[in-house]
Amino acid sequence: MKAIILAGGYGTRISEESHLKPKPMIEIGGKPILWHIMKIYSA
Repeated sequence: MKAIILAGGYGTRISEESHLKPKPMIEIGGKPILWHIMKIYSA
């Protein structure tokens, strides 16, 4: 199965972090948001 992960947007609610790096690369629990999304869909 293939999936497309839409990770766009301005990230205004997390603007403290999103002005330094892209929103999918902001870390939660030591890992980027994109890692968490990919882990969910790989199961």
